[in-house]
Amino acid sequence: MSSRPTIAVTMGDAAGVGPEVVVQSLLDPAVAGLADLLVIGDAGRLRLAADLLGVDADIRAVASPAEAQYLPGRIAVVDLGLIPDDLPFGRLSPVAGDAAYQYVRVAGELAITGRVQAICTAPLNKEALHAAGHRYPGHTELLAALTGTEEVSMMLSTPKVKVIHVTTHIGLIDAIARIDPPLVERTVRRGHRAMVDAGIPCPRIAVCAINPHAGENGLFGRGEEAEKIVPAITVLQADGIDARGPVPADTAFFLAGRGDYDLVVAMYHDQGHGPVKVLGLEAGVNITVGLPVIRTSVDHGTAFDIAGKGIADPGSMKEALRQAVQLAPTAADA
Repeated sequence: MSSRPTIAVTMGDAAGVGPEVVVQSLLDPAVAGLADLLVIGDAGRLRLAADLLGVDADIRAVASPAEAQYLPGRIAVVDLGLIPDDLPFGRLSPVAGDAAYQYVRVAGELAITGRVQAICTAPLNKEALHAAGHRYPGHTELLAALTGTEEVSMMLSTPKVKVIHVTTHIGLIDAIARIDPPLVERTVRRGHRAMVDAGIPCPRIAVCAINPHAGENGLFGRGEEAEKIVPAITVLQADGIDARGPVPADTAFFLAGRGDYDLVVAMYHDQGHGPVKVLGLEAGVNITVGLPVIRTSVDHGTAFDIAGKGIADPGSMKEALRQAVQLAPTAADA
């Protein structure tokens, strides 16, 4: 048995840039040499992507990870055969939405049964996913449901800043209503564990406030910091976790960027995503924390506006694969 981990790479929405960034990434010797990279997707679509990119790729369909051979210039793919040859790039498609769901489902089954050691996902389109009848806000919630996990967190990782979210794909008013001390505490604990597992034994964690200036002693908001965040920080600190705050979000990200904090806890989606995306999508990786399997992802969408043009940047996909390898056990250890 190979000592290298096997990473299941889901192709994402076939109408988006997923096939292109997957092909580019797996043909990069610096990436392909890190692990056994097995695509879950559609061989025909990957061949079309390779043609659009003007690259030579030996794309081989296999029935299972055991059949795959990982050679330079070769891409092994568990071919589900769900994408018609004439599916256009850049257009919303329920067919592509269902296929993206099936890729994740198969990858999840392979990971749960130990036949792969991690999952790395190319982007799916939420509207296409819903049009196909799969009512999940995104990959994070889908994988939680497939693995029977009650609660997970989204962590965004860049070379400068790492962010974990208390809430993600819900409206702002609903997010504020959902935030409470137990949820904040559980999120911080998941983030703390992830950082420890990544080799930081005593991570310094900034917990963002909800309101501007952390409420400015009641001037802004209705006391949400004192009600929803402070009790959680008190419990965490009593347990020896270095959680500090509530910290105004604008200050927290500045301080984390200069190295004062190892992790920032964002209260809602845009509070965490905005600063990370300013740093550049090619540097960002999405990690799902709390699953029984390792999962990383690109931190960009399906980019329908450039899909099929051969110009998609594979930087985030390559970094997501690198981090999946770093987090995954070897096949011999699994």
